[in-house]
Amino acid sequence: MRHPILLAIVASLPCLFAGAIMAQVGGPGRDAPRLKGPEPFTREIPAPPMQRQITDDVRRRRNYPDQPPLIPHAIEGYALDLNANKCLSCHSRKFTEQSQAPMISVTHYQDRDGNFLGGVSPRRYACLSCHVPQTGAPPLVENIFTDMDTLAEPDRRSR
Repeated sequence: MRHPILLAIVASLPCLFAGAIMAQVGGPGRDAPRLKGPEPFTREIPAPPMQRQITDDVRRRRNYPDQPPLIPHAIEGYALDLNANKCLSCHSRKFTEQSQAPMISVTHYQDRDGNFLGGVSPRRYACLSCHVPQTGAPPLVENIFTDMDTLAEPDRRSR
């Protein structure tokens, strides 16, 4: 055998063609849910209205360790670009005493190697990458999440 790789490729071609044909005619997974939109798909429909943000300034309990806190106040109109970050005017350690806002985590002042920086790490500067405002929007799918405290509760009762 002079070309074992070529032989392996030629031997696998029937499997590749069979898989492609099954995908076309509907093999396993045919009942997968389909995305739906307007009919015809080229018709433009208006965007749904934006949901109102919950702005009661109540800090929400986190569902799991290291979950980024939700934003409990209005942020509409906040500047967040290369030149300005409105969030830091209250939440940076420099301003928390006067604003009484919670200070951002010390991890936001570390680089990816764990070294402490004099200011907020560039990779943590875009607050809205992780932190989001809470809205009253109805869920799109059923939420079956169970937090750790609830999962651990039966263990506590049995002792």
